[in-house]
Amino acid sequence: MDWEALFLSLRLAAWTVAILLPVSVLMGRWLAYHAFRGRGLVEALVMLPLVLPPTVFGFYLLVGFGRNSPVGAFWQEYFGHQLVFTFEGLVVASVIFNLPFAIQPAQRGFEAIATEVREAASCCGMSPGRSLWKVELPLAWPGLMTAMVLTFAHTLGEFGIVLMVGGSIPGETKTIAIAIYDKVQSFDERSAGIMSAVLVATSLFTIAITFALSARVGRRLG
Repeated sequence: MDWEALFLSLRLAAWTVAILLPVSVLMGRWLAYHAFRGRGLVEALVMLPLVLPPTVFGFYLLVGFGRNSPVGAFWQEYFGHQLVFTFEGLVVASVIFNLPFAIQPAQRGFEAIATEVREAASCCGMSPGRSLWKVELPLAWPGLMTAMVLTFAHTLGEFGIVLMVGGSIPGETKTIAIAIYDKVQSFDERSAGIMSAVLVATSLFTIAITFALSARVGRRLG
């Protein structure tokens, strides 16, 4: 059992969720409440990772993060190392690839809030920030929680993007999905089966704990 790969996957998923939670609130709320020219294009761009094969999306990220690209050159200059084939590169790629899983459920959660509820909060003298915290977030919490669970689970099992952008560097970019693939390639089906079972159990346990915590947090916010 490659515990190092499992812990790396959990760390990657945790970082992805932590970054995308505020993004999902801001973007989901903005798309839910504002009608503007080009909204359909913005929503299509957000959903693009869902329809592109991971290898295709990973190829464009690999090119976009390379040292000859503006992003790659900036990272190389200010951080002293390249972005691709590093854990930081995996985090950035994971955040971009998981945008639809984070933003769309959050958007649907905010869209489910009746306009009259937000107007009543405004009439009661609540500031936009207080209205968001006291009124909108508790009501949109199921959508936000769905977004985070989907993001975490999807990141935990992601293979194509990780392989393209990160490769298989032990302790740096070799996630549990890559470790399972390597074991299958070496015909070590027993180790691959054990790691697959641990990944399934970890995913189920994490999702169950997340839903339990979301119910408790939702009651407290309400």
